Amino acid sequence: MKRHLLALTAGTALTLASVISIARGEDVTAAAVLKHYGDVAEAMYSDAHAASLDLGRAIDALIANPSDETLAAARKAWKESRPWYQQSEGYRFGNAVVDDWEGRVNAWPLDEGLIDYTDKASYGETSPENPLYTANVIANKSIRIGNDTVDATKIDAELLKKLQEAGGNEANVAIGYHAIEFLLWGQDLNGTGPGAGNRPATDFDTRNCSNGNCDRRVAYLKAASDLLQADLAEMAGNWKAEGAARKELAAKGEEGGLATILTGLGSLSYGELAGERMKLGVILHDPEEEHDCFSDNTHNSHYYDEAGMLSIYSGKLKRRDGSTLEGPGIAALAGIKAPAEAQKLDALFADAEKKLGAIRDRAESGKEAYDQMIAQGNEEGNALVQAGIDALVAQTRGIEAVVTALNLKITVEGSDSLDNPSAVQ
Repeated sequence: MKRHLLALTAGTALTLASVISIARGEDVTAAAVLKHYGDVAEAMYSDAHAASLDLGRAIDALIANPSDETLAAARKAWKESRPWYQQSEGYRFGNAVVDDWEGRVNAWPLDEGLIDYTDKASYGETSPENPLYTANVIANKSIRIGNDTVDATKIDAELLKKLQEAGGNEANVAIGYHAIEFLLWGQDLNGTGPGAGNRPATDFDTRNCSNGNCDRRVAYLKAASDLLQADLAEMAGNWKAEGAARKELAAKGEEGGLATILTGLGSLSYGELAGERMKLGVILHDPEEEHDCFSDNTHNSHYYDEAGMLSIYSGKLKRRDGSTLEGPGIAALAGIKAPAEAQKLDALFADAEKKLGAIRDRAESGKEAYDQMIAQGNEEGNALVQAGIDALVAQTRGIEAVVTALNLKITVEGSDSLDNPSAVQ
C-alpha cells in the first residue's frame, strides 16, 4: 500500500457535542447525505487550493529575497497549508478520481536524493531498490531512467512530472507537499533527538549560493509549488456539481455511495493512519517513519486527518474563511436507521480525536516532537502514540458496525503493521 487539518487554530476542531447536536430528523435521506458529502468535498479541496496559493506567495517572496525571515515565512505557510489538505483524506480509498490523483500531492515516503543533495553519512550513496536514490536532479542536467536519458537542463513542471514515480518506484516522489517540504527544510539529521531540518536560506540565493545550483533549486521549488496549486484546483473542480468525482459517485447509486463514504473513513482510520503512518513507526522506532519528517509537523497531519474524518462523518465543516458548512452527514442517517451503533460511533470518534489531540498537544508544547515520541526506549511517548492507534482501530470497528447495521458492504484497507506485525520486524 502506498504510504504516503482542517488547518484550524487550536481548539476549533469539532467535538462530540457538535456531532451529537446535528439534527437527525426523518427528512434525512441517502440522497441528501450524498449531495452534502459532495458539497463538503468541494469545500475542503477549495480551501486546500486557497491555502496553496498563500504558500505559493510565500515561496515567491523567498525566491525574490532569500533570507532567514522569508524562509521562515515560507515554512510557516507550508505548515498552515497542510491542515486544509489533510482534512480531505477521508475521500480516499473509495473515490477513484481521488485515489488516482492523490499521489501527485501527498505521496510519501520519498527518497529525497532524487531531488537534491543529501548527507552521505546518514543517507548513504546507493540503494538496491532504487537506481535514482541519489540522482540529484538539481545538480545534474541529465538523468538516466532505465534505458532512457532524460534531458534535465530545464527544471519545469514537465520535468517534475517525468520524475514522479520514475522507473515505477513509489519512493521517487518529485512533486507535492513532501517534495516542497524537503526543499524548504532539508533533511532532518537529528534522528530521534530534538530539531527538524535546517536548510539555510542561502540555498535559494543565486548571488550568495550555498551548496551549489541555487538557480536550479529555485526553479524546482517554483515548479513544485505551481504544480501543487494546479493539482488542488483540479480536484476542487472535480467536486463541483458536474465534476468527474460527483458523476462517479452518483453512478454508484445510493447504497454504493454510502458504502464509498464509509470505505474512505474506515480505510483511512485503519490501514493508512493507524497502520502505515503510526503503528509502523512504533514497531520500527524509526524517525523516517513520520509523515512530515523534514518539518516535524507529523502531529498536526495525523490530528487533522482525524478532524477531517469527523467533519465528513458529521457533515459539519469549519471553512477557511471562518464560516461553517453544515448539512446531513452519514451520522444523521445512521442515527435514524441504526441509533445504537451511531451513538457508539459518535463516542469512538470523540475518543480518537481526543487521543490524537493529546499527541498534537505534547508536540505543540515543545516537550517533544513526534519522531521523539516513537523512539526506542521512550515508554511514555510510545504509549501516547499507541493510545492513538488503539482509538483509531476502535473507531474503525465502530464504522464497520454501522456498515453492518445499514446492510452495506465495504472492504477496509489493511496494514501489515496491524494485521501481521511480524512481517515488518
